[in-house]
Amino acid sequence: MEEELLSSGNSKSAISQLCTRISQIHQSTLDKWTPHSHARWGGTILLLILFGLRIITKQGWYIVTYALGIYHLNLFIAFLTPKIDPAMDFDAEENGPELPTRANEEFRPFIRRLPEFKFWYSVTKSSVVGLICTFFECFNIPVFWPILVMYFITLFCITMKRQIRHMIKYRYLPFTHGKPKYQSHEESAGKINISPK
Repeated sequence: MEEELLSSGNSKSAISQLCTRISQIHQSTLDKWTPHSHARWGGTILLLILFGLRIITKQGWYIVTYALGIYHLNLFIAFLTPKIDPAMDFDAEENGPELPTRANEEFRPFIRRLPEFKFWYSVTKSSVVGLICTFFECFNIPVFWPILVMYFITLFCITMKRQIRHMIKYRYLPFTHGKPKYQSHEESAGKINISPK
């Protein structure tokens, strides 16, 4: 009896160790991919193109496509939204926006509700799940797809209009392109041209 308990305990321990090891390998791989944003997004775009080609060639799984589009829209909105929503901050309602509006105010960087890496990871995982769903006929529910397309376009326009109004009202920009980049002292000293008199 004790031998059976020990053997079952050992098998549970071995399974637990295997799961832990797989989780460590998975996390290590994700950590290695973190700095390579262009390559990550390139792979995800290729995956989405593959998904789209499968939908077009097989002429089905429109419900899966619609659900995937709605999920990606929700992720995109979370990506554009600040972590601390100024609309929920009562001080911002009374005293104006919390973000600095003058040069002498404290700089506070834009912190997203959904960071870029988690956004990419969620989009990739959901795209893989959507692609896998296209191999099962039970998910191919017959539906008149132009209605889904029109509904998605309408929902996208309404949601983005609300998000853009929110950005304008609280004066924030969720992208970092075009912001000033500062040089180190060594770089600026190397560019100084001292001419003899």
